[in-house]
Amino acid sequence: MALSHRLELRQGQGLVITPQLQQAIKLLQLSNIELDAFVEAELERNPLLQRDEGESEPATEGEREPAASDLGVDVVAQGSANAEMDATPDDVSPGERASGDGEQAEQAGGQIDWSRAGGGGSFDHDEGYEGALTAVPTLSEHLQGQLAQAGLSAAEQLVAKILIDGIDEGGYLRLDLAETAERLGCAETLVESVLIVLQGFEPTGVGARDVRECLALQLKDQNRYDPAMAALLDNLDMLARRDMAGLRRVCGVDDEDLREMIAEIRSLTPRPGAAYNSDTAETLVPDVHVREGLGGMWHVELNTDTLPRVLVDQRYHARVSKGARTDQEKTFVSDCMATANWLVKSLDQRAKTILKVSSEIVRQQDGFLAFGVEHLRPLNLKTVADAIGMHESTVSRVTSNKYIATPRGVFELKFFFTSAIQSSEGGEAHSAASVRHKIKGLVEAERRETDVHSDDAIVEILKTAGVDIARRTVAKYREAMRIPSSVERRRLMKEAC
Repeated sequence: MALSHRLELRQGQGLVITPQLQQAIKLLQLSNIELDAFVEAELERNPLLQRDEGESEPATEGEREPAASDLGVDVVAQGSANAEMDATPDDVSPGERASGDGEQAEQAGGQIDWSRAGGGGSFDHDEGYEGALTAVPTLSEHLQGQLAQAGLSAAEQLVAKILIDGIDEGGYLRLDLAETAERLGCAETLVESVLIVLQGFEPTGVGARDVRECLALQLKDQNRYDPAMAALLDNLDMLARRDMAGLRRVCGVDDEDLREMIAEIRSLTPRPGAAYNSDTAETLVPDVHVREGLGGMWHVELNTDTLPRVLVDQRYHARVSKGARTDQEKTFVSDCMATANWLVKSLDQRAKTILKVSSEIVRQQDGFLAFGVEHLRPLNLKTVADAIGMHESTVSRVTSNKYIATPRGVFELKFFFTSAIQSSEGGEAHSAASVRHKIKGLVEAERRETDVHSDDAIVEILKTAGVDIARRTVAKYREAMRIPSSVERRRLMKEAC
């Protein structure tokens, strides 16, 4: 076979992931906090970008009124087979979309405002999920405030501050008194006396060195610390093993007294400092709002507070373009403009995609919104992706770290994707979440020892309700919900009687 050179021309298709497309994909899966940090970094890097902190300017003459999809609002009929939404191309590179769009969406003043497409109206009676937070002092600050009113000497206050610094978030003292006294060069008795003062501060039980001492301090405060209770606290390991016969013996009490003592122990707080946070609590801000409207319609609306309002300063671009002299300066201005246009279009596309996916999820799970978790339908990424004409990976990215506020609470978008459990009657499959809810309801309905259902009994009850489920699946769901076994539940009921 002779070897020869020849030139062939072949045509084929391939996907080239440009850096801009990679960034657009990354934007989809960012949470609203991460997105805000990303946009802030872009604002610092790009002089042509600026954040719009004010209200949108009124439309100029000849400019069309924004449609419902432009306002970030969609309306979904309850139980409808189709939801009308604007089609948004999912297979076009943001870089390609950005090119040639510099003059599009131009506003009065020469600026581009993307917020019209991604924004949205607000609920008339929605007070917001990020309302003013009540400032909660830390445990250390709370103790320091009481220390100022304790009337201690200067030396005692110094020791008290060291001890307060050694108290952890749960309220327990993690310092050794002997080592602390040696380090401060004082008598150990002084440290012990100051600790007794600290243990009298609120919350009751603070400054304890172990669980026994913490519970004892709370019982003493309630005047319920007696020899029998002291014996019970000395044998907490027997209580953990539920050795009731041994506890009756060491405490010298009968069954009724022991039950009352155990009930008192359970009413105490093992972590008295837990109510005081060392970090500022962050409010969960939903990305999408859903509310019920007239005529059985669900209104799906983007939360404008989570959408950065970014402007491209066209006037400044025109000014610096005229002033650019060298090729390097012209290239820099051109790159900044392309990046700015890309960011505006990508944020717009991200907002529309979130609205599109959320609207389809609401359409699929309208039974849950109307009637509760028992009506949650089995749903997977492919079903949503096929319905809206997107890829499964796009839907997966959109639903990551995104939250939706519904009349039944705030949920992560991924909450609505549940596996299917087949129906025993050949009907529509049941979602795993609704089956777990049924199992929990059966357990909560147990009132006596004779009412306790074994896993096999739960399987039979669910099969009569049309749910075809295996016993090991029931056991797995029960353990995931931290529900004890039927044997343990019977024993707990017997002890409570």
